Amino acid sequence: MAMPPTRRDRWLALGLLLAALALAYLLLVHPWFTRPLLEINRGIAGLQERDQRVQAQLQQRTQVQQRLQEVEAALQGRPGFLREATAESAAAALSSRLQDAVASASPGNRSCTISNRSPLTDTARDAQFPRVALQVRLRCGVPEMAAVLHTLETGSPRLFVGNLNLLAQRFQASPNESGTGLDVSFELVGYLKPGAGGDAAAVSLPAPASAPEPAPAGLQPVGAAMAVPTDPGSAEPVEEGPAIED
Repeated sequence: MAMPPTRRDRWLALGLLLAALALAYLLLVHPWFTRPLLEINRGIAGLQERDQRVQAQLQQRTQVQQRLQEVEAALQGRPGFLREATAESAAAALSSRLQDAVASASPGNRSCTISNRSPLTDTARDAQFPRVALQVRLRCGVPEMAAVLHTLETGSPRLFVGNLNLLAQRFQASPNESGTGLDVSFELVGYLKPGAGGDAAAVSLPAPASAPEPAPAGLQPVGAAMAVPTDPGSAEPVEEGPAIED
């Protein structure tokens, strides 16, 4: 005669049934139905969030257009590109602007003179923005040199000073010069509008108003002594000075 199931047997059977159902869910239902539906829900939530951001940006369209017009108007009043159409005319304009900056900082070239200025050839001919540059060498006092650099870099159109080298010296090429200051060389760079014509090859520029002595062949590396010949027209000898590089 079969023994009737006890309470323990019934609970054990119920536990086995629940385990079988959980195993069936994990093997059949979750990977084939639940997981894809959860991924779809996450994708829907991400799209809804993105749509909200897009709608918020579209609502700001009027303000963005108004701000863009204000910025464009401000840039037209203060252009960043050189106004000239060719590299040759732009190089001449750079030279004229340099001359004006020096004359403004030192009227009569008493404390600042242009020793050399020559255009540099643009090697990156396929660049989007054509580059126009001058190799400049000045002999100025410290305050005048700061004024010249400030005038060049804060004016309009925008110009950039690069490869700046400073050499403290004592010289007197003409009676108008004070005899002390800096021997400075740098590149003065501006950019033409995209598609501007003209070749960036070197062009001839007029000589500066003053006629200082010919510049030495080049500056020595920083930290090295630099021998500068004595000016025959000056009774004051030329001395060496420490090199400063920016």
